[in-house]
Amino acid sequence: MTYVFIHGSGCTGEVFAAQSAAFAGSIAPTLPGHGTPGSPCSIDEFADFVAAELAGRDLRDAILCGSSMGGAIALTLGLRRDPRVRALVLIGSGARLRVAPAMLERLESDFAAGARELAPWFFAEPEPARVEAAVRSMLLVGQAQTLRDFRACDAFDVTERLGELSLPLLALTGEHDRLTPPKYAAFLADRVPGASARILPGAGHLAMVERPDEANAALRAFAELT
Repeated sequence: MTYVFIHGSGCTGEVFAAQSAAFAGSIAPTLPGHGTPGSPCSIDEFADFVAAELAGRDLRDAILCGSSMGGAIALTLGLRRDPRVRALVLIGSGARLRVAPAMLERLESDFAAGARELAPWFFAEPEPARVEAAVRSMLLVGQAQTLRDFRACDAFDVTERLGELSLPLLALTGEHDRLTPPKYAAFLADRVPGASARILPGAGHLAMVERPDEANAALRAFAELT
């Protein structure tokens, strides 16, 4: 089995650096438009890209691990019943990812300032180095694609389709995630047959960045049971 790490809005594959180092053979592709060619504006378009990556690398037992928007992409591929997908892990994600209109307006009116206001919300403990890294990532991705990302999230809603999933699923959420609180993980565990939820103490939205050892341990345990 191979972990395929899928990043979220305004990020790149670098956000999974601690996981890429810990899981030999894993991949963490950077999605189109994120400092790379392309300008996707829907979760389905991102899912098409990931599906092509799986096929191009001939991966047959992929565990898709998506953070935030990446979780929506993973869910989409799970609902498509992509034969290369073995299981799903969602970190700080959910079946519906509404975005506050005020946040979209701020990112549209003054992107740099909006990025600096948003970045601390990614962490339970907004240490300056982590916050600056998140800001740099959003600035690298740029205003247009970051807004496309968040609007794609805002349009995403598969709450009525969760019963169709037949894959093992683990929903990981940081204890102090203010963007997708633990109730999102609990909802998935309640609606997806056989799914489970786990809360990572002391972590925020980017739990795999803030608590990498705990997140990695949860990922290893899940893979062993899958």
